[in-house]
Amino acid sequence: MQYSRLGRTDLTVSRICLGTMTWGQQNSEAEGHAQMDRAFERGVNFLDTAELYSIPPKPETQGSTERIIGTWMKAGGNRDRVVLASKVIGRTADDWFRGGRPSKLVRADIFDAVEKSLARLQTDFVDLYQIHFPERRVPWGSNPTRAETWPMPRDADETPIAETLAVFDELVKAGKIRHFGLSNESSWGVMRYVFASEMGVGPRPVSLQNAYNLLNRTFEVNLAEVCDREEVGLLAYSPLAQGYLTGKYDHGARPAGARTTLFNRGQRYEKPNAAEAILEYGRIARSFGMEPALFANAFVTHQPFVAANIIGATSLEQLDMALDSAEVTWTDEMQKAADAVHQRFGNPCP
Repeated sequence: MQYSRLGRTDLTVSRICLGTMTWGQQNSEAEGHAQMDRAFERGVNFLDTAELYSIPPKPETQGSTERIIGTWMKAGGNRDRVVLASKVIGRTADDWFRGGRPSKLVRADIFDAVEKSLARLQTDFVDLYQIHFPERRVPWGSNPTRAETWPMPRDADETPIAETLAVFDELVKAGKIRHFGLSNESSWGVMRYVFASEMGVGPRPVSLQNAYNLLNRTFEVNLAEVCDREEVGLLAYSPLAQGYLTGKYDHGARPAGARTTLFNRGQRYEKPNAAEAILEYGRIARSFGMEPALFANAFVTHQPFVAANIIGATSLEQLDMALDSAEVTWTDEMQKAADAVHQRFGNPCP
């Protein structure tokens, strides 16, 4: 396992981060514990979760993933070995997070979120606390390939970024979080947080958790330069495009127990040209003697601007293949082959 320094911090994180959002629905507590055991045996030290999880979000399972992590850390007495990341939601009308009212990125809601997360996780602090998605209205993921709605509508009660960042300053000073990160954010959003931090408002963002995979390389367009120059580490989520890059959904297949089969939430990866691109990436993976899932994960793991690849699995077999991507020798020929397919299909699934 290789390790990276996260942003300008003293945190050293494994290049593979274990994603956890299936624990509490697709996976049981025992299965979640087994995944953490296996990942840490193989050198992983980095866990990512969120108050929103497990997925899909619903009131009866909200927070279940954090609780599973909490019981594992308590049983193992290993909190000091874990770099622990969680997230607070942005604006939502879903009222089960805040006890019957909508949520925004304001002080009361952020404090409510972090206190509940700490209780579920059975810890006094989180190493990295992230904004799951912006409060302002932006396309999901914040990096579309075209502006379908322009200008984006603005809410009259939109919370200013500086006001939100000041809350995270309080959390750092109170010792509840060590570092601050962003997720599903745009170049403009990252720079506004950096600017506010440089004005002394609050902590500097150390990481950005955005989707990044063979079907969605929009990070490379503007955010790669922003994150490089501002020393913000990319935590790449959805390296397998919700499983579509494994090939299991090829030609419309819907295998029993798979996420899209269970929840019908795969629309992000069912856009025009996506199916054709997926088949082509699968073809080139096999031309290098690799399973499509291993190739797709290895592509993300070995990109030079990726601080950590956030993998996800529902079985130990899937987990092992994702972990194996850290051991792949990613060659110039592999990169050129992936780039050639991208040149043809671009980013069909931003």
